[in-house]
Amino acid sequence: MIWASGWRLASAVSNAGGLGLIGSGSMYPEVLREHIQKCRAATDKPFGVNVPLLYPSIAEHIQIIIEEKVPIVFSSAGNPKTWTSKLKEHGITVVHVVSSSKFALKAQEAGCDAVVAEGFEAGGHNGREETTTLVLIPAVCNSVTIPVIAAGGIATGRQMLAAMVLGAEAVQLGSRFVATPEASSHINFKETVLHTKEGDTQLSLKKLTPVRLIKNKFFQQVQVAEEKGASAEELQHLLGRGRSKKGMFEGDLDEGELEIGQVSAIINAIKPAAEIVREIWGDFEAALKQPLR
Repeated sequence: MIWASGWRLASAVSNAGGLGLIGSGSMYPEVLREHIQKCRAATDKPFGVNVPLLYPSIAEHIQIIIEEKVPIVFSSAGNPKTWTSKLKEHGITVVHVVSSSKFALKAQEAGCDAVVAEGFEAGGHNGREETTTLVLIPAVCNSVTIPVIAAGGIATGRQMLAAMVLGAEAVQLGSRFVATPEASSHINFKETVLHTKEGDTQLSLKKLTPVRLIKNKFFQQVQVAEEKGASAEELQHLLGRGRSKKGMFEGDLDEGELEIGQVSAIINAIKPAAEIVREIWGDFEAALKQPLR
């Protein structure tokens, strides 16, 4: 949710009854501080910060989170041992995003309070294992004793219920909230998400950090390079710097990196975040009342 989930989206989700998360991966340290402070001013409900551990300035991000007394951190894309104990020393709840049972156990051993088990369907950075949510959730639930939050391919209340039947205690949604007025991503990107169909996204850049992308001109360039056996260094040169900002924040639909999950195939309208939360909860309650067929 880099370039999409700033304080406006996070506070809107929290105000509607969810747990809004600020995506810090696209933020300089002082920008993160500003978003935390604005989010706190916009909601009196709990909110958190997602921290990709592979990004630069991670130590500064962690210090700001501690100074600003953020209650919950979702860490991802790195070793949870590095920062979990420091965050917990300051009373911060720590949840780590994982793509396999092996990494879920490592997160539990590192002292994390919960894990997000994110299936292969998810947008953005993804696991190399390519395990689908339907398989991953029960596998992780059988491996750890801490709470499991399901993610990847979830956008409706019925999907939330399915994840809970598999053993999850909550769900994390990303892609569905890109198509909101509150998301900070470019309108060109939001409109593209609405027109994305089944098969229009694919996991790419596996020699670097696997990421699910919409198949645009840049994606095709990467695919050609990978088919020719490009090295990690060559792929990094092709990726360059600021590619995700170019696509998702600046709206360059040809040369930008367009990260979204497979669930974009069932997203067909831009709606306020609060309306989406109400719809999901209503759909969940309705599904609970339906008899099994």
